[in-house]
Amino acid sequence: MVAVLLVQLIFAFAILIFISASLVVIKGRNSRKRAVGFFHPYTNDGGGGERVLWCALRAIQEEDSDLDCIVYTGDDASPQSLVARAFDRFGVKLLQPPQVVHLNRRKWIEESTYPHFTMIGQSFGSVYLSWEALCKFTPLFYFDTSGYAFTYPLARLFGCKVICYTHYPTISSDMVSRVSQRSSMYNNDALIAGSSWLSRCKVIYYMFFSWMYGLVGSCAHLVMVNSSWTRSHINELWRIPERIKRVYPPCDTSALQALPLERPGKIPKIISVAQFRPEKAHTLQLEAFSLAIQRLDPYLPRPKLQFVGSCRNKEDQERLQKLRNRSIELDMEKDVEFYKDLMYRDLVKLLGGALAGIHSMIDEHFGISVVEYMAAGAIPIAHNSAGPKMDIVLEEDGQMTGFLASDVEEYAEAILKILRMTEVERLEIAAAARKRASRFSEQQFCEDFKLAILPILSHG
Repeated sequence: MVAVLLVQLIFAFAILIFISASLVVIKGRNSRKRAVGFFHPYTNDGGGGERVLWCALRAIQEEDSDLDCIVYTGDDASPQSLVARAFDRFGVKLLQPPQVVHLNRRKWIEESTYPHFTMIGQSFGSVYLSWEALCKFTPLFYFDTSGYAFTYPLARLFGCKVICYTHYPTISSDMVSRVSQRSSMYNNDALIAGSSWLSRCKVIYYMFFSWMYGLVGSCAHLVMVNSSWTRSHINELWRIPERIKRVYPPCDTSALQALPLERPGKIPKIISVAQFRPEKAHTLQLEAFSLAIQRLDPYLPRPKLQFVGSCRNKEDQERLQKLRNRSIELDMEKDVEFYKDLMYRDLVKLLGGALAGIHSMIDEHFGISVVEYMAAGAIPIAHNSAGPKMDIVLEEDGQMTGFLASDVEEYAEAILKILRMTEVERLEIAAAARKRASRFSEQQFCEDFKLAILPILSHG
């Protein structure tokens, strides 16, 4: 009798929640505003995703000045502070301040909230966060610029047209393959990689997640992807090729291309521009640089390595400190410089003085920093995979534009090749790299973005 009563209470409670949620959704659908709501919980990450946000927002303001733009963020930001940040950090001048909707439940998408089953935890957490966002303000166009695909079905329930700019798939066949091969990486714990049984369990988990990811992703009305690599994986997972458009991300090639190709000073500088996240593999860069120093020809000047990046949270801060400690362990503290949360104008100065730029993320979806190196005249040394390999570090007019590497040995060798080049050889490669970088300019992004989004805006 007690068990029956308990079941009835649970059932009644579930019905009550369902009715309440339905009423909220109906209210949201009826109160939709003709506006674009940018779902971008972190407006202070300082990476390529944030540049896309500001360039996309500006492009929409240029295309339809009567269309309101709203930014959903978990940061303590105001319309004026976002305008200032877009210009100071990225050189993007917004036509007018966007409206801001503050989110209080961002912890539900924090990596630290889910020490295990992180992907699925953050994905379902993003739905909860999106619920808060859409309850506070329901736009006609819901624009995800951060890769939270699990929010798309909810946005459609609220009656929104769902648009997304996807930088990389949350799951990919490459990830599944690495788990199957038991490769230990930042997203595959050594404990799991060392166990065949745990690896099989994780493959099943990944396969199930892939199926769900494909289901929710297919709810998007328009999908913009940033590279050939991302397009191939999203096509495979979401199976909506007619709604997928490749739009290369905006890179500030105009400002950087104004820099002279000649490099001032006698000390060669190698720059690394990336957020201090685990997948950026900064330690590999440091160790490769250390190996290059050990093998440096005695007649060559001793170079410096400059790390430039931002920290999103406490974990990133800890990674940065570990990198500093590692440079001391390698007896490289005098040869390595660290720059955190640098203003854009200061970044341009550093790029203008760099002989080469180093990038080491495996399967980097695109690689904006690689393009910025090339535009600034710094010869890129990028990871031999995904975006840099397929779209960026390719020959231009028969001339090589940079180097691709896969491990510490190959990166060290590429660094030494650049240091040993004559000035004529370096300038030839730098000029070809700069020419290729012009394919990925902000102006080109703006043109391709407007071309992709105009049909859906005009029918909204």
